[in-house]
Amino acid sequence: MPRASGSPVIHLELHTGDLAGAVAFYAALCGWAREPIQTSWGSYLALELGPSLGGGVVQCQTERPLWLPYVEVPEIVQATRRACRHGASVLLEPREGPSGWRSVIASSAGGELALWQQKR
Repeated sequence: MPRASGSPVIHLELHTGDLAGAVAFYAALCGWAREPIQTSWGSYLALELGPSLGGGVVQCQTERPLWLPYVEVPEIVQATRRACRHGASVLLEPREGPSGWRSVIASSAGGELALWQQKR
């Protein structure tokens, strides 16, 4: 397998309408450790996917479950603008959270991707 270069995937987040079913499935299949996180906007479970990859499961209204990869970028606004210049649309404008900034972009050819800038 080739080694990663460029912006690394640092987090995978499953968006699903069935949090309990998804967690039970992946616990049985993969044995991933999970930890409930209290948020102001709903249910979230953090997942331990490996030594250098975080993850989580979000309960939300979605037509079908989907995995959203988070890619680390040095500057969230510039990366979001660059995605638009390459034909992406913005699903979530850059916004600040407790540990960093994120945006979500989509491309008809490339699917959805979250961009992440960590607070330093």
